[in-house]
Amino acid sequence: MLTIGELASYSGVTVRAVRHYHAKGLLPEPERDRSGYRRYDAGAVIELIKIRTLAQAGVPLARVGELLRADEEEFAAAVADIDRRLRAEIRQRQRHREQIARLAAGDHLALPPEVVEYLNCLRAIGIDERIVQVERDGWILLAAHSPERVTEWMARKREQITDPQLIDFFRTLSQALDQTADDPRLVELADELAAYITRMADEQGEDYVDDIDLEPPLASLMDRLAFDTVPPARRLIELLEKRGWTGWTKLERVAPQKQRLPDAQELHRHGRIVGPTDH
Repeated sequence: MLTIGELASYSGVTVRAVRHYHAKGLLPEPERDRSGYRRYDAGAVIELIKIRTLAQAGVPLARVGELLRADEEEFAAAVADIDRRLRAEIRQRQRHREQIARLAAGDHLALPPEVVEYLNCLRAIGIDERIVQVERDGWILLAAHSPERVTEWMARKREQITDPQLIDFFRTLSQALDQTADDPRLVELADELAAYITRMADEQGEDYVDDIDLEPPLASLMDRLAFDTVPPARRLIELLEKRGWTGWTKLERVAPQKQRLPDAQELHRHGRIVGPTDH
């Protein structure tokens, strides 16, 4: 007869593991001798080796007892089920490893490769990193919301970013980021952007302008991201609305009755303030 320490040694486990298997009901507790010590036979060693082997193979302890009691057919079915679960866990852990590996890769963490390529293109043509950040954060939301449409949207963006007029607009906006909301360059930007949007709408149709086609709540959330990161963007949209268009993420033509005339401050910037003697 064996002591608990000898049983553990012969079975390749610790005494603590033996006690744990007793507590889980996997290994029956033997009778105690006159001194109160547990005494084990060879059958306990074999049973404990089976438990250890199943546990080391990844079988949950909750299912070890089931397998120990199963006949050959039940055992094969249970092992096949456990194997499927383990393979699913391996795939999930591999995805986790890939995500962790991308942590040091910046934009790659939460964005598809084609979006990362687009962002790098913006950087390559000299767009301020704050504008790139607005684009990146917006695309994180878009990719999470509608991953199946990213390829379609990116094809349009790659086409648009080759337009010299749009590139000039982005570069001018980059230069205006550190200016105040009354910077006259924002008025020039509004003129440029309105001209670009109107030309695209006339040539390609208004569906081309509103190419993202988002529901208003998500568009508003993305607008707030832009305004928080690039404060002049809010003033730019106010000026753009006076020129017939509204929205940052979701561009829409303003109905004629909603358009407002340029304010006096804006006219003054352009030197177009008129007095009584000018009529």
